[in-house]
Amino acid sequence: MSAIQILLLIGGYFLVLLLISYITGKNDSNTDFFKAGQKSPWYLVAFGMVGASLSGVTFISVPGWVEASEFSYMQVVLGYLVGYFVVAFVLLPVYYRLNLTSIYEYLLERFGHVSHKTGAFFFFVSRVLGAAFRLYLVAIVLQQFVFDDLGVPFEITVVISIALIWIYTNRGGIKTIVWTDTLQTTFMIAAVILSIILINSELDWSFGEFLESDELKNYNKFFFTDTLLAKNHFIKSFLGGMFITICMTGLDQDMMQKNLTCKNLKDAQKNMVSFSFVLVAVTFLFMLLGALLFIYSKQNGIAIPLMDGAPKTDLLFPEVALNSGLGLTLSITFMLGLIAAAYSSADSALTSLTTSFCVDFLNIEQKSEIEQKKIRKKTHIAMSLALILVIISFKYILSRNVIDSLLIVAGYTYGPLLGLFAFGIFTKHKIKDKYVWIVAILSVVMIAIIGNIDAKFLGGYAVGYELLPLNGLLTFIGLWLIRDRKQKAPL
Repeated sequence: MSAIQILLLIGGYFLVLLLISYITGKNDSNTDFFKAGQKSPWYLVAFGMVGASLSGVTFISVPGWVEASEFSYMQVVLGYLVGYFVVAFVLLPVYYRLNLTSIYEYLLERFGHVSHKTGAFFFFVSRVLGAAFRLYLVAIVLQQFVFDDLGVPFEITVVISIALIWIYTNRGGIKTIVWTDTLQTTFMIAAVILSIILINSELDWSFGEFLESDELKNYNKFFFTDTLLAKNHFIKSFLGGMFITICMTGLDQDMMQKNLTCKNLKDAQKNMVSFSFVLVAVTFLFMLLGALLFIYSKQNGIAIPLMDGAPKTDLLFPEVALNSGLGLTLSITFMLGLIAAAYSSADSALTSLTTSFCVDFLNIEQKSEIEQKKIRKKTHIAMSLALILVIISFKYILSRNVIDSLLIVAGYTYGPLLGLFAFGIFTKHKIKDKYVWIVAILSVVMIAIIGNIDAKFLGGYAVGYELLPLNGLLTFIGLWLIRDRKQKAPL
């Protein structure tokens, strides 16, 4: 598939998104931008959230991770499943009871202004980095297979990508995204299923033969329970996955903003539960695709693509789909899935960052309606520029697999949010609000030190995704130490 053909495909897809934006953004009100008028059908939100949760990281990086880690990522995904139930039946009732626009307003209600700003700040850092990770992965694929041939530098690729997203989210916000996410999820799932079918056909296998093949057995180890010292031990992965979901979904304005567009709490809970099971099944398909890609590439002498002189397994899927001679159908399928993955995560991230910054830092709800709209639009541009700068910087500092990097960063940035919300929901204590930011910073510093201790100094114990719950625990303990012994809040 040529670079020009890919550009035409991107252009056509973008026109469809613009049409959806035009229809859903006619009102151009802050109510629709932030909460879609709380009229979104729960099943539409649930299906769209699958695409937003998977994003370009799952679409590209999970298949590329299979050779090094086999199916160990599914241990994390099973933890996700339990985490989604905690979100549905512990956190969502709190958010709906308080009728929140930004979920960090809960911290204002429960503790005070400093806690509110601290929680919003850590979300801001977490979401900027998370969205940048996802967009960076898609940008390097577009750069490698499209824009390098056209002589366009990486920095311009990133600017174009963010500009396209800004254009179709500028008016409709979350109302537009609920509908575009549905379209994007459809393309992503169709892409992975068709890729599996087409590559199996090329290998002269049925799907059943592939599942029973000796080749698959080299990649399909699911549970790792040999030693608790290992980073990928089942218990560590499962608990890490559970807390990652609680934080990266339940304590994340991006994911919760979609849920808060549902008509009521019951619909939001139905959305969360149904979405969680679909997500597990779809992620397993991505793992199967990863194994299939490595089997096919080895049988056909396809080398792992290089980036800056080093092999990068994240690029294997695009290499097989676009350059291995498997036909135009697979190339188009892959590109549609990739484009959908890019926009499904980035558009909602941009909208949630705008929402949180407007509500949590600029107190937009205290302004007049005309002022609110002006502030929202200026903030939307500022968030776009912030994403551009962070994504470009990743090209020069990121060395490991993107999904691994994403989960590690989550352990640092979401921990204070976990501790704050847990302390607020599960205790009656008030705290000395002015010291909260110190507790949060100290917790992150301690986790950074623990996370970088060499395993040989811990008896061979490799620190993994358990950094996140440990970070939350340290924050919780810190809040306990600064609790106000004279005051208690309603539970």
